[in-house]
Amino acid sequence: MAAPLLVHNSAPAVDVLIREAHVLDPRAGIDEARDVLVRGGVVAEIGPAGSIAAPDQAEVVEAQGRHLFPAFVDPHVHLRTPGQEHKEDLETGTRAGAAGGFCALLAMPNTDPVLDSAPLLRSVRDAAARDARIPVGFMPAVTRGMNGMELSEMAELREEGAAGFTDDGRPVVSAGMLRKALQYQRLCGGVIALHEEDPTLSGKGAMHEGDVSAQLGVTGIPSISESTMVARDALIAEYEAGRIHVQHLSARESVQALADAKARGVPITGEASPHHLCLTHEAVRTLDTRMKMNPPLRTEEDRQALIDGLRSGVIDCIATDHAPHARDEKEVPFEQAPMGTTGLETSFAAIYTNLVLPGVLTLELLVRRLSDGAALFALPTPRIAPGEPANLTLVDLDREWVVGDGGYESRSANCCFDGRTLHGKVLLTIAAGTLAFRARQLEVVR
Repeated sequence: MAAPLLVHNSAPAVDVLIREAHVLDPRAGIDEARDVLVRGGVVAEIGPAGSIAAPDQAEVVEAQGRHLFPAFVDPHVHLRTPGQEHKEDLETGTRAGAAGGFCALLAMPNTDPVLDSAPLLRSVRDAAARDARIPVGFMPAVTRGMNGMELSEMAELREEGAAGFTDDGRPVVSAGMLRKALQYQRLCGGVIALHEEDPTLSGKGAMHEGDVSAQLGVTGIPSISESTMVARDALIAEYEAGRIHVQHLSARESVQALADAKARGVPITGEASPHHLCLTHEAVRTLDTRMKMNPPLRTEEDRQALIDGLRSGVIDCIATDHAPHARDEKEVPFEQAPMGTTGLETSFAAIYTNLVLPGVLTLELLVRRLSDGAALFALPTPRIAPGEPANLTLVDLDREWVVGDGGYESRSANCCFDGRTLHGKVLLTIAAGTLAFRARQLEVVR
C-alpha cells in the first residue's frame, strides 16, 4: 500500500468552540453567523450563533465580527529542505503556512540534493512527521537531478508517498522526455506539474520584456517563452491522454492556451499566484529584488487575463509559489539576484485587499480558489461540516496590518508585498484537527 500523501507532527487534537463567527464555506453552502464546535480535532457540531454550550475542557473563542473559512491548501511551495535550510525549513515554512491560514502544502523538489529518489523522499517525510506544523506533501522531480535527461523512478516514488511530479524551477525542455513521463504516468498515477519556460527564449532575462525593461536597460523575458510551452505541452498531454498541471501562469497568451486545451477536453489544470494577480512590471521600476521572480511580473493586460481566468475557472486555483531566499542573496544588483518571493503569510490578505475589496472578485471565489488546488492532487478538500477533520482559519477582515512589521514566521523576508498595508489578518488556524497557529491578538475565554 502506498504511503499517505500528507504528513505532519503528532500534535494533540484540539477541543474548541468558535462562537458567533461568520462562517463562509462555499462547498457546504454556509454564509452566515454560526457556532462551530470542534471536539477531538473533528467538527462535532454547527449551530446558530450563540446556541452551542461549551463542553468542559474546551477552549472558547469569541469570534463576533470575524470570518471562519475552510483552511487553505497550497499546491506549490518551496520549503528548501534538504540542503538549503538557511532559507527555510520544514518547521518555519509550515509555521508561515499556518500563519497564512493554510492547512496543507505541497513542497517542490529543487532542493540540494534534488528530491528525486525514494530514500530521499522517505527521509524528508520522516523529517516532516517530526517538524511540520501542518500537513505537507512532496512533489519529487520528473527527471533525475532535474536535468531533463533521465526519468526519475516515478512508480517507486509514488509508493513512497509522492503527491505528483515536477521539475519546478526548471522546465521539461525536451518534448520527448515529457512524452515519456506521461507514458510512465499512466502506470503509476500522479499529476505532472510543469514550470513552463522555453530557455532559448527567456535566456538570461531578469524581468518581463516590455516598455519597462527597455527603459531600465534590463534584459527581458518575453511572454511567449511561457505560452509556447503551455501550448506544446497541452498537445503532448492530449496525444498521450496524460494529466498535467500548469504552474504559476503569468501571461495572457498562456491563459488562452490553457482555455483552448480545456475546450478540446485535454486533462489540464492551471494555477495563478498572488503576485501575478496583484502586481505588474511597473513594480519593478525601483529594481527592488523582492519584485524579481520567475515567471516575472508582466503587464496590466496579462494581469487582467489572469483575473478573468481565475473568475471563469479556466485557472483552477491559487498557489503562492512561496520561494524564500536569504537576505544576503537578495541584497545584490537586480540582475544578479535569485528569482523568487515569499507568499504564504500574505496570500489571502493581498488578494482580499487588491481584488475583493474593490469588487473585482467575490470573497466566496477567493476562499474557494485558495483550496481548489487540493482536489487537483487528490488531497482532501477542507469543508466545515459535522464529521469532517477540523481544517479551519479564523480571519479578521477589518484588521489592517503592514507586511513585515514585527517580522515574518518564515525564515526569509523577501516578500514582494513587504511594507504594504493590507486588510484581512489570520488570527487562528486549525490544521488536521490540531492548533497550528494563534495570533497574539486573539483572546481565548478559557
